[in-house]
Parts: sequence; C-alpha cells; structure tokens
Amino acid sequence: MTADKAVSFEDSVDSPDDSSSSLFDPASLLPSPTTGKSTPQPNRSATKAALHALLSDTIRPSPCNVFGSGPLLVSNIPQSARPDGIIDTKNDTSSTSGGVIMGIDEAGRGPALGPMTYGAAYWHPTKSQQPIPPDFNDSKQLSAEKRQVLFRQIQSHDDIGFVLRVIHASEISRNMMRKTPYNLNAMSHDCAMEMIWAVLHAGVTIDTCYVDTVGMPDAYRQKLERVFEGYNINFVVEKKADAKYAPCSAASVVAKESRDAIVQNWKWSEMPNFIPQSGHEFGSGYPSDPKCVQWMKSNCNVDRPFGFPDFVRFSWGPTKKLLGEGPDAAAAAGGGDGGSNNDRGKRPIIKWEADEDDESNNDGGGKQSSMQSFVVTKKVEDNGKKAVVMQPKRKKPRLAIFNEMGVSKVAAFA
Repeated sequence: MTADKAVSFEDSVDSPDDSSSSLFDPASLLPSPTTGKSTPQPNRSATKAALHALLSDTIRPSPCNVFGSGPLLVSNIPQSARPDGIIDTKNDTSSTSGGVIMGIDEAGRGPALGPMTYGAAYWHPTKSQQPIPPDFNDSKQLSAEKRQVLFRQIQSHDDIGFVLRVIHASEISRNMMRKTPYNLNAMSHDCAMEMIWAVLHAGVTIDTCYVDTVGMPDAYRQKLERVFEGYNINFVVEKKADAKYAPCSAASVVAKESRDAIVQNWKWSEMPNFIPQSGHEFGSGYPSDPKCVQWMKSNCNVDRPFGFPDFVRFSWGPTKKLLGEGPDAAAAAGGGDGGSNNDRGKRPIIKWEADEDDESNNDGGGKQSSMQSFVVTKKVEDNGKKAVVMQPKRKKPRLAIFNEMGVSKVAAFA
C-alpha cells in the first residue's frame, strides 16, 4: 500500500484506541452458526475497531472465501434507537413509541475488480441527543473530502447506527457462476433484507426504511413488504433515493467510503505465490477504465492455473473474455474472432502436470489398463527354489503444486 493511499484511508476511517482492539471479536463479522443472527458490537469503540480491521486489514473470515456470506458488520445500537423510554427531545417527554428511520444503498455494482458493498444507516427522528449532520447527499455527488468528513461523523455519532455488508468478488463470482445463476439483483435484495433483519434482531423498531432501488421500485417494495409483514415498516423504494432522503444518503456514504478503503488496502490472499504486476495500479476497477483494462491484461494467468486473484470477478464479461471463455476470447488473447477451432490455439492454455503424467504413461489406444501395469515382477530365490513375485509399483511423485502451496496430508480429524 502506498503512502498516499494510506493518508486517504486514515482521513476517512477512525483509528481505534489501543485498548479497544481487545473488544473486537472477529466472529461478530459472520452470522452465528447456531442462531443465524448477527451480533452487534458492544460499544462504539468496538465498532471502530471492527471497522478498522475490516477496511484497513481487509479481514475476510475464512468461510466467506470459499462458501457462504461475506462479512456483515453491525455497529453498536445507539441508546436513542432503543425502545426503552429515552427522552423525546422535541416534546420533553418520555417516549416509548415510534421507531427509527433507516436508509439502504450500495456501492461498487459495476466494477470488474473488488467487492460490492451495502450500507445501512439509521437514527431516531426525535430522540437523538446530538444534531444529525445536515449535509448528507448522494455520495457520488459529494467531494471526496466531504464524504470522508461525513463518514468520520457517522462513526463517531452516538445516535447513528450503521450496518456494512461486504460482498467480495469471490462471493459474486461463485453465486453468478452456479448451474442456476444467483444474479446480482437477487444478491442485492438479499443483502438489504439481511441488514434489516440484523437491526430488527438487535431490538430496534424501524418506522420507515428508505431504499435506493435495484430493479423495478414497486416490485421491490412489495417484496420487502411481504418479507417483513407484521413489523409495520413503511418502505419507500425509489430511484435516486440516496439524493432525496438523509438516512439513505448516509448509507450511501458508508457503502462508498468502505469500498474505497477496502480496495485501497487490499491484501492479496494468494501471496507469496502471487505478486500482481503493477501492484494496486488498477484505476477505478471499472472495465471502461484504461488502467483497469491494462492491469487485467498484465495479470491474466500470471498465477497459473488460477487465471486471476480472487480480487477479480470471474463472472464479468471482460474477465471471461481474457480467460478465453466467451465468443470474443480469441481476439482478446491474441487475434481471431473466436468463431473457429483455429482460434483456440491463441487462447491461454493450461497444461496440467497430472495430464502430462497420464500422457507419458499412456500405452496407446485408450485401452483398459491391465494388472501388470500396476506392478513389477521380480525374480527371487527361496530355499533354493526360484520364483517370480509381483510387487506394487512405486507411487507417483507428489505434484509440485501441492508443495508450492504448502498443502500437507491430513492424518486424522479432531
């Protein structure tokens, strides 16, 4: 990570106190395996510690690298958001009625590189003890400096709760490349509902939830109303909701700033076996960005046979094209239009070590192997009598890839 990126990151994310790091439990970033519910952070210091670990260290709990959902950070629940008799600052009375207003938005939907992030922010409209910042707007319309200031205010504000869901490129890839694809719209809807459930399970009552739409607004709103029937939530689902409603704008800031920090501070899980060409010089990560295009071309099949690091969305068209999976693959790999068998030789070819062994040991014709192919005969003398015995052939040498990756045999399970 370069120095200028570090400065940009520290400008927008509060560093936790040394004492607060012990309050952060990494297991809280994944739903409980027994209840399926997410655990809110116990206080604001722990919230900052968890956020710093997630964004600065790009912490990825191991299950989300292979299966299941990615990290979900639920901040501590503001006291003013709890339905337990906090003073109504407008009417100066004890209030146990009404709920919070909540906003949901996403960032990083289109890039070929890095995660998509979903953010939620909420507060009580009358019981907040501190003024809510008046400058929330669509994060895309804010200057980088203003967005950083607002993100720090959200982290430090005692009356603003927030949720962050990180959908890493590896999760997007495996979902969209299933036999029955799990598309990005469905993932977006499910992430929004996951964050709403996290807040409800924490004991917070939601009065109104503003959502920046994905797909048709009316259909999305009706879907949310069906899922949360009985919770009396007023759902407002609109295009550009992040430019109209303050909670949705705050959620937009959380999502945008979080994605930018994760991308800037990305730690390559493939190291030391993979060192990217040009490092972090991949621009915005969008396929239309020349820096992104050049970075992807430079790093295609650098780490054979895996094609790209897990920072790349394998389900994206430009990625498939470079890897030789689409109709335009041959042109991307060095010429041709991808329409003939002659073009296949210009695409990246992976030669597997195991295949080479099979080819060298093949006795031709694809015939079924005989018993003699697995043993060697040896003449021995026993009590003056000569005999021929069969002994198993020596095992094939271990494939080099296992040694390179430090993979060892499992002798026993605990």
